[in-house]
Amino acid sequence: MTKTFGELAVCLRPDYSGGMETVAHMSAQTPRQKISTGWALIIDDHPLFCDALELTLRVLGEFTEVLTADCMEGGLRMLDGAPAPALILLDLNLPDVSGLDGLIRIKRCAEKSPVVIVSSMTDNAIINGAIAAGASGFVPKHSGRAVFKEALAEIANNGVYKPNGFVESDNGSDHAQIMARLSSLTNQQGRILELICEGKLNKQIAYDLSIAEGTVKAHVTAIMRKLGVQRRTQAVLVAQEARFFNTLPNAN
Repeated sequence: MTKTFGELAVCLRPDYSGGMETVAHMSAQTPRQKISTGWALIIDDHPLFCDALELTLRVLGEFTEVLTADCMEGGLRMLDGAPAPALILLDLNLPDVSGLDGLIRIKRCAEKSPVVIVSSMTDNAIINGAIAAGASGFVPKHSGRAVFKEALAEIANNGVYKPNGFVESDNGSDHAQIMARLSSLTNQQGRILELICEGKLNKQIAYDLSIAEGTVKAHVTAIMRKLGVQRRTQAVLVAQEARFFNTLPNAN
């Protein structure tokens, strides 16, 4: 049985074995060495930093596998049909996704998995938005290994890791509310909102998703209710709030 992340993080120990441990490799080991603590997923498009994150996880935790993806779609494909990972490390600045909408998509796909944002973008608005959208922690990319260990321990205690220097805003702030509302959408509702943002009508959405047009209408109604809007155009504007260019103040 796969252990929870809490059970995983309390048994932190160094592991200098190097290379990738696959399921096949694990099955070849002695029964005493068959530690099934779940797998971890890293989504980052910088190869060297991705390698560093992988090594960090192997040193700080025990995973059956540590898999990596260099884009959001690649990460979602790995999650599709797989057991929920024990941990996901996510960079927000990926080639095929903009800002916090990537986190929201990951949380819809793996809602029970803790997601830690690892990003060079450390503005308070982004950190607040990420936490409101369901992130279990936020670690700046310049952090050392000790910070990652601290983050894992905090998450293991059902806490949310926040970096030093972070100034928490009011939970009722407009931006936090928007992120919380977007993260409340189901997978199907999120996909329909994406298609609405592409300018597609209910009939086209029904065709794309192979569902009845009446079902689409019901989902659209639910989406607007959850987002607190009355028109489709307003729903699109809310969705745009998850993008970096609206999250970062005075960004050039």
